[in-house]
Amino acid sequence: MNHVANTLSVLEYLRRQLDGSLESEDVTHMLYPTAISRLLGFRIVEIGQAMAVIELDADAECHGNQQGTVHGGLLCELADAAIGTAHSTLMEAGESFTSIDLKATFLRPVWQSRLRAHARVMHGGRTISHYLCDITREDGKVIASVSSAVMTLRGDRAQAR
Repeated sequence: MNHVANTLSVLEYLRRQLDGSLESEDVTHMLYPTAISRLLGFRIVEIGQAMAVIELDADAECHGNQQGTVHGGLLCELADAAIGTAHSTLMEAGESFTSIDLKATFLRPVWQSRLRAHARVMHGGRTISHYLCDITREDGKVIASVSSAVMTLRGDRAQAR
């Protein structure tokens, strides 16, 4: 039997993935889940236009630094994944994007907790957009605040990105 692909927007694809209604013929022009998200165990738990919430069960036993707390680099990757997922919901076929910068402010340590990274657009521009991502631990306290600028790529610049 030959199945015809059903091409969806990234937002619709992720919504269906999240609510369990994604069909085998449903596709989008970006890769989900990403390889890094699978490797690190990230889970999309909420999605909207220019907004995403991603969870991770963090444990210093496997994500730790030399001080015995969860490594800040993992928190940056979690925020970057949430920001990238949020921005991808705006991408149309033939478009891609790249992060320009990422600034993290670490507020509290974490040893073991389910972390939630909530990314949302602060300013959506045609080419450059600015995002804010707060990472909270299970008790609701913010452990890190991350800001990032993202550049939308079109045409030749979007190829192979």
